[in-house]
Amino acid sequence: MSAAPGRSQASSHRSPQGEGTPVSAAPGRSQASSHRSPAGEGTPVNAHAVSRLRAARLAVSSKPYVARGSGLGRCPCCRLVASHCICALRPQVPTRAGVCLIMGDIEALKPSNTGWLIADVVADTWAFGWARTAVDPALLALLADPQWQPYVVFPGDYVEPGRVLTALPPVEDQEAGQGGKRPLFILLDGTWSEARKMFRKSPYLDRLPVLSLHPEQVSNYRLRRSTHEHHFCTSEVAALCFELAGEQRAADTLAAWLDVFTDHYLSIRQQLPLDWASEPHQRLQALAMPAR
Repeated sequence: MSAAPGRSQASSHRSPQGEGTPVSAAPGRSQASSHRSPAGEGTPVNAHAVSRLRAARLAVSSKPYVARGSGLGRCPCCRLVASHCICALRPQVPTRAGVCLIMGDIEALKPSNTGWLIADVVADTWAFGWARTAVDPALLALLADPQWQPYVVFPGDYVEPGRVLTALPPVEDQEAGQGGKRPLFILLDGTWSEARKMFRKSPYLDRLPVLSLHPEQVSNYRLRRSTHEHHFCTSEVAALCFELAGEQRAADTLAAWLDVFTDHYLSIRQQLPLDWASEPHQRLQALAMPAR
């Protein structure tokens, strides 16, 4: 099976400029403090890439984006209601690899988006809004940065075999054979149809190798429905990539962070008691402890 990019429920919310107006955001750690955005929802100060992309997308919206549960009031840093806030639990893992998120039109606006969780954990995360008729110069500059070796993460069935990789060389081989370049995983974050469109209609990706994932497990994602068990959410795909890159702690932390976020999110949605001592919480806490 192939791991497909992160999926989401399709909905429509276009900017006044249409799809030819990309917005981008560079990496950065978010803080707990906030100011009020023009849309009336808190925006974290020194926010990370996806948070800033969200703020930029809201700023060009012709009407407010109203997600289910918005009336409850959400923490601007973790997008959960105050009683379920996970900001104090947020893990931070130093990584050699980085992540570049190319996101569908409203993906950064969705409270259930898991690309946000990657940016929580991995400091070297970038986020760009996708547009068919234009490309952000900052994205092109990132792809051309000599410190990075970009890989487009996409099923190999859609690509000529010469571009497809199913594994990465060991770190020592990467450093010797690629001038010390660090892996940069390019994740197409949107519905499956959006991801295929992004892949087909982004010529600046055509020259890059394609990393095709073939995990043995099925997706454990519980926040949105998918009819395909081989479709993984964006955070799960990132964890698989870090595992291939030999960064197991980052992979495990991303998996635990997703599970904790999911528990809190579903507790709110289903009005169920929240177990702060659940297995995902304990697993995340253990990963946060310094190695002996």
